[in-house]
Amino acid sequence: MTSGGLFIVIEGIDGTGKSTQVQRLGEWFISQGREVVLSREPTDGPWGKKVRESAATGRLSPEEELEYFLNDRRQHVTELIAPSLAAGKVVILDRYYFSTMAYQGTRGFDPMEIRRKNEAFAPVPDLLLIMDLDVDSALKRIGTRGDTANEFEKRENLQRCREIFLSLQNEAFVRVINTMGTPEEVAEHVRDVIGTRWI
Repeated sequence: MTSGGLFIVIEGIDGTGKSTQVQRLGEWFISQGREVVLSREPTDGPWGKKVRESAATGRLSPEEELEYFLNDRRQHVTELIAPSLAAGKVVILDRYYFSTMAYQGTRGFDPMEIRRKNEAFAPVPDLLLIMDLDVDSALKRIGTRGDTANEFEKRENLQRCREIFLSLQNEAFVRVINTMGTPEEVAEHVRDVIGTRWI
């Protein structure tokens, strides 16, 4: 485990229920007596806010967008992730640099080069959970929750993003979670993956 703590990242395309599972997993770890830190990327910091605003107002240039994500993540690692792990806490993130690989990968960047740049300063998680769902079902969920697909959620982008996420599935620290079931069924699957190894 990373510096005595436990670092879990939950990824996947929009509409797969990541935020719900981050919350449920955090509550479960608390019930097991662990101290938990939940966070997300982009963060609410200055760089993250610029990225979030761009989803509604029009995307930044590919180069600017990647730079903003990297700046946001450096600050996140320095100010929250690294200190929390060093203190022995369970850190659970809703998105991390794998999303940058996927979403910026659709804009012409090499996903593996993005990964290299990030892993130069960002710790690799102990466990990466990829919430997986076909694109049509994901878009239906986005519509059901009252949202409209933003610039990051166009169908062709989501399909390519899903492919990039699934390209990671054979790595030892990665598990793919099918999210077609109810939120509780998915949460149960997540807890089964965690088992007793990570308590």
